[in-house]
Amino acid sequence: LTGSCPLAGPCPTSSIHVYTQREVYGTVGSHVTLSCSFWSSEWISEDISITWHFQAEGSRDSISIFHYAKGQPYIDDVGSFKERMEWVGNPRRKDGSIVIHNLDYTDNGTFTCDVKNPP
Repeated sequence: LTGSCPLAGPCPTSSIHVYTQREVYGTVGSHVTLSCSFWSSEWISEDISITWHFQAEGSRDSISIFHYAKGQPYIDDVGSFKERMEWVGNPRRKDGSIVIHNLDYTDNGTFTCDVKNPP
């Protein structure tokens, strides 16, 4: 079961629903919380995974910036977010939110929260 929503919600796919804010605004130098909550008609598996992707404004490419799997958060080692990201989610509470600190103009773009709840 997979749910994915590019900062819009609700977005039902199969039996998992992912909810995010359509637009989030922040001030350069401050921080912002990117909320991602989900609901599943199935129990939340120990193998649940959450991935955040970023597509810069005007870019066709999207990069993975954060991954949660096997009970551990992993901040991807690429891009400008690696030193500025904080995991604040809790999959048991159906929360996959992250915080981005020290915002910059280059952070403008689309952030996508992708949740997988196998099997």
